[in-house]
Amino acid sequence: MADCCTPRKKLCWCVLLFFLVAGITGGAIGIYKWHYSGLNRWHGAGSTADFQKIIQERCDTYTQTIRPGSRSRNCQAIRQAFMSAFISKDPCKATKEDYNSLINLAPPTVPCGQQVFWSKTKELAHEYAKRRRLMTLEDTLLGYLADGLRWCGEPGSSDLNIWSCPDWRKDCRTNYLSVFWEVLSERFAESACNTVRVVLNGSLENAFDSMSTFGRVEAPNLRPQVELEAWLVHDTGKPPSDSCSGSSIRKLKSILDGRNVKFRCMDNLSRDQFLQRS
Repeated sequence: MADCCTPRKKLCWCVLLFFLVAGITGGAIGIYKWHYSGLNRWHGAGSTADFQKIIQERCDTYTQTIRPGSRSRNCQAIRQAFMSAFISKDPCKATKEDYNSLINLAPPTVPCGQQVFWSKTKELAHEYAKRRRLMTLEDTLLGYLADGLRWCGEPGSSDLNIWSCPDWRKDCRTNYLSVFWEVLSERFAESACNTVRVVLNGSLENAFDSMSTFGRVEAPNLRPQVELEAWLVHDTGKPPSDSCSGSSIRKLKSILDGRNVKFRCMDNLSRDQFLQRS
């Protein structure tokens, strides 16, 4: 080998350099193609690591400890139905029907008058529900399982895509995460009866957002004769930015009137006042 680098030194180095450059270039092109057209092509974060394990563990905890009354639910069947809803499918072509089997195994229904809806007040609404022994969507079995998780698959693959999932703003609205929460929210609202509550953010200029999940899905699916109590709660130490007489709440009332849903509104409450009053 030493002889090859004497009379043919230039040729030897040129060939070596050629293959080195070709290798680096090919690798860079491959990485570029993977990044922009492969598993990492979406704008959202990828599926939650250990997704199936988390679903199974949460289901066991919920049915055995949090709400033992739901112990009859088959957690293994629920986990399998959850995976079957989206695995091996185009992550931007989700339909409500994809989740039918899953929701039939654990419908998001709660006892009459115990529903608490929320919009941009998740933490506060959960605290309120906990103190009053009421239930938010995330307190139902499926809501509890999915809260804070992300998931999507790839056509023809039995694996989750851990690299990226579609963002509803930048990629598509019909992704499996968004459609899941929409169909679950719809069923949650349809099952409401008697007096139910919604906690809205009075610190926002428009406490009721018609494009939020509550505005698009839940409010329009409340059944006639239900009574909705709206609580506008603003940040402690800050003046409210919206009220029950504001245009956004009038828009909410108009939607409810069209469904023959009774409506009451309470405002000008700070977070502390709201929790104490409740």
